Amino acid sequence: MKTLVVNKDGSLEVKEIPKPSYNSKQALVKTISCGICNGTDAKLIHRTFKGVDMDQYPLMLGHEAVGEVVEVGADVKTYHIGDKVLLPFVDPDPEKYGELGSAWGGYSEYAVVNDAAAFGSEAAPECAYAQTILPDFVDPVDAAMIVTLREVLSSIKRFGIKENNSIAVFGCGPVGLTFIRFMSLLGVHPIIAFDMVDEKVEDALAKGADYAFNSKNCDPNEEIHKICPDGVQFVLDAVGLLPLINSSMEYICDGGKMCCYGIAPKCSMELDWSKAPYNWQLQFQQFPSKVEEGIATNQILAWLKTGVIDLKDYISDYFEFDNILDAFAKLEKREIKKKGIVVYK
Repeated sequence: MKTLVVNKDGSLEVKEIPKPSYNSKQALVKTISCGICNGTDAKLIHRTFKGVDMDQYPLMLGHEAVGEVVEVGADVKTYHIGDKVLLPFVDPDPEKYGELGSAWGGYSEYAVVNDAAAFGSEAAPECAYAQTILPDFVDPVDAAMIVTLREVLSSIKRFGIKENNSIAVFGCGPVGLTFIRFMSLLGVHPIIAFDMVDEKVEDALAKGADYAFNSKNCDPNEEIHKICPDGVQFVLDAVGLLPLINSSMEYICDGGKMCCYGIAPKCSMELDWSKAPYNWQLQFQQFPSKVEEGIATNQILAWLKTGVIDLKDYISDYFEFDNILDAFAKLEKREIKKKGIVVYK
């Protein structure tokens, strides 16, 4: 099979490797699609992903895949041939792949899912709880977007953002817009959005923001306090802007929380809370629990079934797997406006 590999120097190549092995509690899937992540994928390519050292490269990329079950292990109870499943991975295998490591390997033409039910009383790998079978009403190509959607929904719950809470969102790219849409559906109010691109400001209003501003043309602190005189209860960084952590201290009310979802290029900074209220919180949520993602899937599917959300609203580009290197060239040039999906034959 073919897979996408990032080398130690950050270069990308498509390599031919054997199909992954699977045990009695796993199933082999043939990849249908995989979402391009402008956060994790890009940082792995730039060798800036937290916790991944240079000696772990080269790595198979991809973590937003959908596949069709083509073979099942003897103890598998949940999966059947033909099932469409979210989040298949390819693990490292020194016997088959030598020094080739894995950053989940979702861009591979074949991958593996774990059946939590087959493990019985034995602890299943955490990813098993997010390797969900898709219902027939969901397009399996577009379904790669569900991985991002449920990460966002589970993070909203982890941050503790609830109905009638006030929030300022910084960054109205695909992730920020998803936060805005879901928080709007959950009754969060008011939602105040900021971006530096006029088109994205308009997108934020269309997705449910109560107010949206171009931060290049205004003072966010002034606009926030016009709407919420005491400050907002939450500030969300959906991009990964370390300076925003300090500046947001002025934006939050007493007891407010700064929520960091975007992954910043650096992992250290000097905190300055001189302008913060006496009581405040800072929370990083950048690697969602797969158990919580699995639970969030039910709400995402319910919204999809009733037409409350449409996966195509979040997708701008489709690329055949044969053109995957061109897709990443576009990603590097920031030419993919929303989510890009790689499609397999």
